[in-house]
Amino acid sequence: MGRKSIQELQAGYADHSFTPLEITKHYLKRIKCMDPELNTYITVAKQRAVKEARMAEAKENAGEQTGLLYGIPLSYKDNIDTKGIRTTYGSSIDANHVPDKNAAIVQRLYREDSILLGKNNMHEYALGVTSNNPHYGPVHNPWKTEYTPGGSSGGSGAAVAADLAVASVGTDTGGSVRIPAASCGVVGLKPTYGKVPAKGVFNVSWTLDHVGPLTANMTDMAILAGAMAKQSYLPYLKQDIRGLRIGVPTSYFNEHIEAETYALYVKSLEALEALGAILIDTDVSFVAGNADVSLTIAASEAGYVHKSRMECCLSQYGADARAFLESSRDITALQYIEALKMKEFYMKKFDQLFRENIDVLATPTIPIPARKIGVDEVQIGSYKESIFDAMTRYTGIFNMAELPALSIPNGLTSEGLPVGLQLVAARCREDLLIRAGYAYEQDQLQDFYRLRDEICAGY
Repeated sequence: MGRKSIQELQAGYADHSFTPLEITKHYLKRIKCMDPELNTYITVAKQRAVKEARMAEAKENAGEQTGLLYGIPLSYKDNIDTKGIRTTYGSSIDANHVPDKNAAIVQRLYREDSILLGKNNMHEYALGVTSNNPHYGPVHNPWKTEYTPGGSSGGSGAAVAADLAVASVGTDTGGSVRIPAASCGVVGLKPTYGKVPAKGVFNVSWTLDHVGPLTANMTDMAILAGAMAKQSYLPYLKQDIRGLRIGVPTSYFNEHIEAETYALYVKSLEALEALGAILIDTDVSFVAGNADVSLTIAASEAGYVHKSRMECCLSQYGADARAFLESSRDITALQYIEALKMKEFYMKKFDQLFRENIDVLATPTIPIPARKIGVDEVQIGSYKESIFDAMTRYTGIFNMAELPALSIPNGLTSEGLPVGLQLVAARCREDLLIRAGYAYEQDQLQDFYRLRDEICAGY
């Protein structure tokens, strides 16, 4: 059986081609067979998955109304609390933590009759972008297993690409849904801040954290994102984007980017224009310096969140997580407040931009494809930076601006590694992203998806 979309699975349930229990067992078998090589899961919830599949079937057999995600096997990043299922936050400090209640989003999707397959591997405490976890081992990119899948929701991105879950739920503080989506050739959405509840998620930064879906295609994205936000995005799955005003940044998002990645981005813009979108040169020079602002907010709040753990268990953190948290000690209250004021400035500038000039902003998701596991530094021409700074450079600003941002695949480099196109809209305008992403996908990505499913999922 090849990859099946949410709609295909539910059509199969309706005509009794297969049952939720059979599909759940199919996924558990795939995980057992394929995950030792990819390491996308920390915990597989086999008993719970089977139990939930049987419960969903019983509900349907009793003639009760079933939910939007009836019989759909999902995975969750391991910083999202799951009642009775070990939730490690990707750490050794919390290796034996078993929550006594579900996170709000887990409970919301459980009520829609979804099935929980397990908890995905991730960068320790979500404090990085490689998912090279010192305690549970690195997650491997299914395109090329010696490469990272991005992070921090790396297990989620890799699991969806390899079809070890129909879809996954991750978190995003500075790009942690979109970076793995781009690196693994899947679709990832950071919704508008607050649109999806974050209660029961272990924070990096309560100011910047978002909960978002990763899916294999735009139709699955519309369904899962709709269930997560309690609204329907299906009406926006339209191929017509004629007249849509798409902003093309004239600075920042075209700087310090690898040539192949930039060429794929330009090709994406041409495809959108051919579909009838109107490309508009857009001045975003006001975002210069935003990475330092984001880091000040994230490190300050992470230092507070981890205060007691740092006091008792600092030596148990991996080197990069420890360094990130120790950096919080040097940030003054004044610097933190100034950063929050800059965040307000970014929000106002983007609000004005979308109100007056454009409907959607199009940027590359990441300036480089994934790097090999263990690589910590990136050189683009004469420009050298840490892999963290490179991977978050185009994504973090939209966490501060609280805007919905979608990453959709836009091709492969000559090394055979995917990169992504990032589409951004005004707050609460996910509908525009669904519409633009779907039109682009239908026009451009059918061959890409076939290749991905052959290479990553073995279909």
